[in-house]
Amino acid sequence: MFRDGLLKGKRILVTGGGTGLGKEMAEDYLRLGAEVYICGRRKHVLAETAKALMDKHGGSVKTHGVDIRVAGAVDEMIGEIWADGGPLTGLVNNAAGNFISPTKDLSPKGFDAIAGIVFHGSFYVTHACGKRWIEGGDKGSVISILTTWVWNGGPFTVPSAMSKAGINIMTQSLAAEWGQYGIRLNSIAPGPFPTKGAWERLSPGQSLEGDTSREGIPMGRVGKMDELKNLATFLMADGCEYLTGQCIAIDGGSYQAGGGNFSRLSRLSEEEWDNMRDMIRSANEKDKAQRSV
Repeated sequence: MFRDGLLKGKRILVTGGGTGLGKEMAEDYLRLGAEVYICGRRKHVLAETAKALMDKHGGSVKTHGVDIRVAGAVDEMIGEIWADGGPLTGLVNNAAGNFISPTKDLSPKGFDAIAGIVFHGSFYVTHACGKRWIEGGDKGSVISILTTWVWNGGPFTVPSAMSKAGINIMTQSLAAEWGQYGIRLNSIAPGPFPTKGAWERLSPGQSLEGDTSREGIPMGRVGKMDELKNLATFLMADGCEYLTGQCIAIDGGSYQAGGGNFSRLSRLSEEEWDNMRDMIRSANEKDKAQRSV
C-alpha cells in the first residue's frame, strides 16, 4: 500500500513492541525504512523480536527493558534514546494490560495494575518525549492505541476503559496545547484484532479465530493486522500534518452496531466466571515467569 522507504529518516518508539499489535506496527515501520525502538518488561522477548525483525527486513531495532509504570525509568530510557542518535520523530503508546472481571470482584491491586500501565505509563512516555521535543524545537507524532470504549464505556473492563478514556482526553488536550510546537497526537481505537495475549485475558477459552469473536461485527470478521498497520503508518508518515487530536475507530462497524464492548458478559454465571478467572490467572503466571528470565 505504501512506497518503499516512506519512513526513511524516522525514529519511532513502540511501547509494548515485543508482541502482539506492537510487534506488528514495529515491523511495518522497520520495513518502510524507520529506525525502530521497542520497549517492554520482558527483555528476552524484546531481544527475540528485534532479531527476528532485523533478520527479515534488515535495518535497526533497538530494545529497552523498562517498566513504564515507573516515571524515573521512563525518563531515563527516553534520555538514552535521544543520546543514541537524536530525537525521536514518533511514539506509539501501545503498552497495555487488561482482563475481564465483574467490577464488584475487582481488587485495588488489579485496578492499579491496569491503570499503572495504560494511564500513568502512557502519560509518562508522552511527557518525557514531549518536553524534549519542545525544548529542542523538534516536531513529533504520537499515536495511542485505545478502544471504542472511550466513547461508550467498558463493562467488565472498567480499569482499562477508564484509563484509555483518560488517554483519549490527553490526546485531545495536548493536540491543542502542543500544536504550536508542531507536535501531533492522534489515537486508534481497534476492534477485535486477535492476538494471543489479549485473547487469553479477554476471551479465555476461545481460539483466536473463534466464531464468537465475530458476533456483533457488521463486516462479519475480525480485523486483519495489515489493516491496522496501514492506519498506524498513515498517521506516522509525512503528508497528514494537519491531522491531530483525533481518535479513529477501525472495528468493522461494531461500535456503531452494538457498542463493541463486553456487555454480553452479563449473561455469565458465577461458575463460568470462576472458570474464566482460572484461565486468566494461568496466563498471568506464565507472563510473570517470562519476566524473571
